[in-house]
Amino acid sequence: MSTKGKVLMAMSGGIDSTVAALMLHKEGYDVVGITMKTWDYASSGGANSKKETGCCNIDSFNDARLAAVQNGFPHFILDIRDEFGDFVIENFVEEYIAGRTPNPCVMCNTHIKWRALLKRADALGCEFIATGHYAQIGEQNGRYFIRKGLDENKDQSYALWGLQQDLLKRTLLPLGTYRKTQIRQMAFDFGYPELAKKNESYEICFVPDNDYRGFLKRKVPGLEQQVEGGNFVDNNGKFLGKHKGYPFYTVGQRKGLDIALGKPAFVTKIIPETNTVVLGDEQDLREIDMYVSKINWMKYDSVYDGFEAVTKIRYKDSGALSSLSTYENGIKVRFFEPVKGIAPGQSAVFYEGNDVIGGGIIQRNM
Repeated sequence: MSTKGKVLMAMSGGIDSTVAALMLHKEGYDVVGITMKTWDYASSGGANSKKETGCCNIDSFNDARLAAVQNGFPHFILDIRDEFGDFVIENFVEEYIAGRTPNPCVMCNTHIKWRALLKRADALGCEFIATGHYAQIGEQNGRYFIRKGLDENKDQSYALWGLQQDLLKRTLLPLGTYRKTQIRQMAFDFGYPELAKKNESYEICFVPDNDYRGFLKRKVPGLEQQVEGGNFVDNNGKFLGKHKGYPFYTVGQRKGLDIALGKPAFVTKIIPETNTVVLGDEQDLREIDMYVSKINWMKYDSVYDGFEAVTKIRYKDSGALSSLSTYENGIKVRFFEPVKGIAPGQSAVFYEGNDVIGGGIIQRNM
């Protein structure tokens, strides 16, 4: 009989979630494995639509189930394609059409995966939910928050800023205090040598060929014809050339512009209302202010104006020191030094040391 409680473990079939499940099982938790099918690759229409890859293919389901059966705990498959598609994919498309650059993994974690897990955990009588993310859960003054994972190269705290208190207080993150090399060794020690060598996918799960432009064209019939032939302009509005349509560009992009200006050019701004893409020098990407909305506070229930935090504006960003203050219905972030490539639609995550204070969605630059 379990002494540590019952936990619903999200299992993708990959090394991280499998090892996390086996760790919890070994520690004395009553583990229930669950694999979520979020996307049907056959409906993507992409180059790899006939060959499912990533976390939602039959091989991954079988790997997760096999690990559960071999270790004596139950496993279920949960179909959340409707929930996932309605929110995550529609948001992904809408954001690009609005001239922004979305972060679907954040949206999925925040609105779909954890909520789906908690709902099923309650139905199965599980006290906890768990995932194989490289992050930790902290608690202070009755509030729960995400803390960076020990392995800086694998830390996934940035993608978890949207989790609310009711989710955090029931979440276990077994891998947060381990390095990836240790997890591979554990997989080997648990008797899964092939899993220990398994490669990881860094693709967006519903864009298996990594071609988001092709995905948009397939999801929005006639999009290409509607937006092609827009203008490239410089910061002063001077015409530079024609482009393929504003949804197919992102702030900071340099490659694939198909325009020769005699010097490197970067996308500095996207104006969907006029189908305009602004090009500039690398220096033009550097800004000192931004506005962040849809805030979710974690470590504190709010912050005072002038609160200093390290703010990350993308997943692999090292972060920059900034000052936070309330602004309209969100937060104004003023960096101490200009930062490069602030992209509306991406997440801004505020840190105090290794602790996530909160985060939100970057809006049009101020």
